[in-house]
Amino acid sequence: MKVDLPRSWKNVLSAELSRPSFAELCAFVDEERRTHVVYPPERDVWNAFKKTPFAEVRVVLLGQDPYIGEGQAHGLCFSVCHGRRVPPSLANMFRELRADIPGFEVPDHGCLEPWAAQGVFLLNTILTVRAGEAGSHRGKGWETFTDGVIAALSAREEPLVFALFGAHAQKKARLVDTSRHPIVKTGHPSPLSVRSFAGTRPFSAINAALRSIGKAEIDWRLPPREALGAAAALAGTAGARG
Repeated sequence: MKVDLPRSWKNVLSAELSRPSFAELCAFVDEERRTHVVYPPERDVWNAFKKTPFAEVRVVLLGQDPYIGEGQAHGLCFSVCHGRRVPPSLANMFRELRADIPGFEVPDHGCLEPWAAQGVFLLNTILTVRAGEAGSHRGKGWETFTDGVIAALSAREEPLVFALFGAHAQKKARLVDTSRHPIVKTGHPSPLSVRSFAGTRPFSAINAALRSIGKAEIDWRLPPREALGAAAALAGTAGARG
């Protein structure tokens, strides 16, 4: 498995990357890709780290494992690729945002890259999955690695906000120095648990927590698909010229 981490993350995660368990994880994922379809594509596994540099993280939003359908997962928790149908959990998040954040309009897509660009680190605790088999890469080493990521962020001198949606994410609170980093907890937006999520207004709570540590709020609004696609094309052209 190619570990395509930006330098800002490699420097702080060097101890995690050198663990024997991480080498075993890489070998496992390579074998899975050889014998099965695995999501997200290898080029997208590290997108959360690429989109949000270590020093620019303002909010950590934790997911579980990637979406299991073709063309959905692209390395950002809860987010889906351009042109893909919005999954139920994300649709519930959008409904809550519409009730919680003035001016939020439900977008015609589910790509959350604009959040990542503002410092929302969209981290799944497991970064790969076998197609059609939720949780299939659980217990293979990803949890050890991402626990290390959370601990590294908690050790950062500059404070940030941890947003923990659901029981799985809330278990990670033990890794956070709560004397410096605020935590926002709520239920998971999955249809199975949405009753514990709906009406909790977590997004305005995240912004309030950011204000409490002297940080700017997140603009949770998302541009329409057409605008996102144009911006992506412009970035690609600029990259090609560079």
